Amino acid sequence: MALLERFNRVSLKKRPRFSSIMGCVNGKSFLTDEDIVFIARNTAMDQEQVEIRYQNFLSKHPDGRISRKSFHDMMKECYPGTDTEKLEKHIFRMYDTNDDGHIDFREFMIVLYVLSNGSPEENLKQIFRVFDINNDGSISLKELKRIVKDLFHLINEENVDQASHDVLANSAFSEMDENKDGEITQEEFIEACMLQKKFSTMLTLRIIDIFVAE
Repeated sequence: MALLERFNRVSLKKRPRFSSIMGCVNGKSFLTDEDIVFIARNTAMDQEQVEIRYQNFLSKHPDGRISRKSFHDMMKECYPGTDTEKLEKHIFRMYDTNDDGHIDFREFMIVLYVLSNGSPEENLKQIFRVFDINNDGSISLKELKRIVKDLFHLINEENVDQASHDVLANSAFSEMDENKDGEITQEEFIEACMLQKKFSTMLTLRIIDIFVAE
């Protein structure tokens, strides 16, 4: 039950790694009523709590959104002394759901809430976006190999060569591509992880660990 236990670890801690960007109350709200209602409807917060969290968000990001540079700084803070550049664009993509190059408060809060309180299936839907580099709704073997390479670059694991990267990527891809059509759908990805297939689980746990603050 390693994978499900790790998901429970995220939920029980209530502290995904990037939640630390929230600061003291400050700033002026630029949220629309529609945004407030949307966030409240998709999280367990009421509208007043949404407003307070947004004020906290503004204290760190006065223009109401996280730029790529700000996100880079957040990654560096989470992983001091580590080269995060290769993987951070994949993590950024998970938050930037409208692909506009910024993470607004609404995008940030929905992902943060899912990572803290979502079911394993909901978490896996978010993590799928990390692997889907071109945002076409499926994962190719090329994309999976890229993620594996960049992931191991981040964690700086010794004695892991390119051949080992390829073995992991090829094995995980074979497990996930249930119908053998050369691409992994979101449903196939979730099913392989929920069934805790060996290499799929190994790779997914590496991604989960990125989001869990110790």
